[in-house]
Amino acid sequence: DSTVLILGETGTGKELVARSIHNMSGRSKRAMLSVNCAGFAPSLMESELFGHEKGAFTGAISRKMGRFEVADGSSLFFDEVGELSASAQAKLLRVLQEGEIDRVGGAETVRVDVRVLATTNRDLEDWVKQGKFRQDLYFRLNVIPLRLPSLRERGDDVLELARFFVDMYVREYKLPPVALGDAAVAWLKQYDFPGNVRELIHALERACLAAGQGDLILPGHLPTQMRVAVA
Repeated sequence: DSTVLILGETGTGKELVARSIHNMSGRSKRAMLSVNCAGFAPSLMESELFGHEKGAFTGAISRKMGRFEVADGSSLFFDEVGELSASAQAKLLRVLQEGEIDRVGGAETVRVDVRVLATTNRDLEDWVKQGKFRQDLYFRLNVIPLRLPSLRERGDDVLELARFFVDMYVREYKLPPVALGDAAVAWLKQYDFPGNVRELIHALERACLAAGQGDLILPGHLPTQMRVAVA
């Protein structure tokens, strides 16, 4: 039930890791809920997380349960937790410390049992020093830190993953068997993949379709930006 902070660049699979942690936990009988911390305006984020009472603000025509109440007994996944406003950070800290929330505009304290899984591609320690993220919240989130390596740090894993995704798209699109040619392999090994696994997946989907009826994926089938970067 410990809080887990999953660190890594964009596209390294942080959400997949969070889902795996949830699915292997005692909370797996209930679905994990997610919140995109960068996807809501600061004025709406607190209502989204903690709910609100009728009349709490303009447009609040009825009581609404927030994500924490809905996720009671399960896990709540915070995608890019570094994007939370200062006010939302303070309320999240209280939930982690006390297991309690207050709906926006409400006087009643609600107890919740939620396991938090959070991700960020930010350097939260640096953000703490800059005053952009609460130090006490950082310590509460950083109980079990997991850092996912970038694709360029994973050596020949890129080729294992590439072959896996090629086979996947051949099956998905019912294509003739196709393999990575030696020249394409050389290009993949040189490229630094700023978008990591997500970029690799999209590049190989395109390559499989571009190869058509051919039996090999060639450098010319890879996205232009990859060929320009390597050249």
